[in-house]
Amino acid sequence: MKEKLTEEEVLHVAKLARIKLSKEEIEKYQIELKELLNDVEKINEVENFDDDILIACWEENTELRKDKPGQMLEPKEVLENAPRHSGNYISVPVVISGGEGA
Repeated sequence: MKEKLTEEEVLHVAKLARIKLSKEEIEKYQIELKELLNDVEKINEVENFDDDILIACWEENTELRKDKPGQMLEPKEVLENAPRHSGNYISVPVVISGGEGA
């Protein structure tokens, strides 16, 4: 098994992610991405993998509460609790930006 990815493989991943990498970053990610892929590959080594052994925060017989429709709030009431708003819209901080490659 090889120790690192090829430069072409790293550049392919960078292109898919729409990011530019310096030579130093390419060398760094050749090793780090290969280590990540090796860790993911360990999943294939698990014998008798079955959905029954998965752990979830609920049980199969868990009964969820029934949704009950409530009274609709007026936009003015909702906006009173919003830290920032513009017209009838609540302003929220940008979470994802376009970045250089977008």
